[in-house]
Amino acid sequence: MDDLRASLARPIQLAEQLIKWADEAQACRSECQDIRSRIERLSTLLRQAARAELYERPARRILADTDRALDKAAALLERCCGRGILHRVLTIIPAGSFRKAAHLLDNSLGDLTWILRVSSHAAAAASSEDDDDEDDDDHHIGLPPIAQNEPILFLIWEQIAVLQYGGLEARADAAASVVSLARDNDRYGRLIIEEDGVPPLLRLIKEGRADAQESAALAIGLLARDPECVDLMILAGVCTSFVKILKDAPMKVQGMVAWAVSELAANHPKCQDAFLQHNVIRLLVAHLAFETVQEHSKYAVASKMSIHAVVMDKKTNNDSTTSSSQEPPDAAGVQATTASAAKPTVGAGGAAGAGRAVPANSGALCETMDWALVT
Repeated sequence: MDDLRASLARPIQLAEQLIKWADEAQACRSECQDIRSRIERLSTLLRQAARAELYERPARRILADTDRALDKAAALLERCCGRGILHRVLTIIPAGSFRKAAHLLDNSLGDLTWILRVSSHAAAAASSEDDDDEDDDDHHIGLPPIAQNEPILFLIWEQIAVLQYGGLEARADAAASVVSLARDNDRYGRLIIEEDGVPPLLRLIKEGRADAQESAALAIGLLARDPECVDLMILAGVCTSFVKILKDAPMKVQGMVAWAVSELAANHPKCQDAFLQHNVIRLLVAHLAFETVQEHSKYAVASKMSIHAVVMDKKTNNDSTTSSSQEPPDAAGVQATTASAAKPTVGAGGAAGAGRAVPANSGALCETMDWALVT
């Protein structure tokens, strides 16, 4: 963020210089004054941005476009400030140049207004969760010029800004919106990761309420479809966040985290080493052993058995159950049972096409944790 504030110094200084040039213009004075009025408003917004807490990803793109708009205006105003009659006679500036410069400045004004409003709106939501409907109407945020060619990027930016700076309730709603986006399209999921959407989701897993934690874990699992995305999530600290939840969190949230672990491990097997180093596997086995002792006595194990012995004991019990059946099922039944056990479909509360069911109760939690371990 300090680097972003430092990058604001040049456009602020350039805007002040251009205002002076516009006052000294000898040619095209009316056009120069029109440009000057836009630059004055732009300078005011830039100073506000220097004092605000901005969402960094779109802010950098907006500042880059603002620099280009100011450079274009500087080239025009410098030609209008020439001294001497001969220079004014020989200087020919097409009228379209002023229109183009004005259009670029207007786009920068719209983009800066949007980034300031979306940041202040999220901050206001953090300080006051109970704003009335009239206040919400006053803070309505429209589509910025920078996102005209790709409106979905604007929606992703807005939700991530709320995840970063909003209150707990607003962040829970934003996490649910991110889940919807990630479920709809793999490309949207990559955009969410590229626009730094994973770190605020991980913070929400640590700090949010149970429903917010569940939505954030579901979003992480849906974003794990791309192996490159899994690498980025590992670097962002997903293992540490999952360890905290598996140690102390509501059982429903732990089940969702176990499902997310299975998604990450299935789509990118190399991340299994990272989970092992952070003791995620140990916590999954501990939960699995506890739940199976509670619900299935045949899974009971001695307290001093190793993790390997726990897994092998469960495998032995499964094999003995299969061999003791009275009549072998037909081939179609075997195929259907195998397919459903290997990749259970996602229920109504889960993500369609994610590959494994989202757990809804303690029994489903056992199955999900078991799948995560097998994966």
